[in-house]
Amino acid sequence: MAIDRPKPREDAGWRAAADAMFAPYDRKRGVHQQAAGFTEQPEWDFANTGEDDYPLLLHFPYLELYRKQVVKQADLVLAMLRCPGDFTADEKARNVAYYEARTVRDSSLSASAQAVLAAEVGHLDLAYDLFAETALQDLEDLGDKTADGLHLASLAGAWLVVAQGFGGLRDDRGVLSFDPRLPRRITRLAFSLRWHGHRLRVTLTPEGARYELPDADPEVTVELWHHGELVRVTGGPATRPMPLPDPRTRTPSCGT
Repeated sequence: MAIDRPKPREDAGWRAAADAMFAPYDRKRGVHQQAAGFTEQPEWDFANTGEDDYPLLLHFPYLELYRKQVVKQADLVLAMLRCPGDFTADEKARNVAYYEARTVRDSSLSASAQAVLAAEVGHLDLAYDLFAETALQDLEDLGDKTADGLHLASLAGAWLVVAQGFGGLRDDRGVLSFDPRLPRRITRLAFSLRWHGHRLRVTLTPEGARYELPDADPEVTVELWHHGELVRVTGGPATRPMPLPDPRTRTPSCGT
């Protein structure tokens, strides 16, 4: 089957559009805006929104929703996941808290991105709850839509929460790095990925992280970073301790 490739002019247009994209920053509130002017709009009245009013997109006109500080899915949080090096740790923490209070997750695509960033900034209980929402989207029919088909992107998002959220996996700088942290309700977590042709298995417990190459020849070496420390994995497993949770971190809630 032949696949049509973008024409050079079309490809250049998409690249130009990508280069022109940016996330506006509200200096007064110290957060990025999901859309230009978003943080200047009136707040949504969550206190007087009943349970039967959700999902909002089915009960309120888009013109009303777009003029308030309420979002269907946390696109700004997704931007931080896709471009982690473009945001500081403090910016990520403030953005996570701000958008957690204003995101209703009418889209099943939102919880996984929010879970990854919640784990990164230390809100592990929140990350666990969002992970459960992602993984159970169809098993529990959370959106009352499973009869119409599976939410495959949400299912894939569950793996992203495991690897990128609790495993802290990042490769945006061309190197493999892990900053693992486990919520208290998970006592063991294991996943595998392929890196430069080799299968790397990662096992996490509250005591430590274990990295190993179960299928590789003994002379094969894979370099990775564990919480800023260079680790070389060869014929035998490499283990490193897990960091202690930061007691100053609190979970954001609606109204933050």
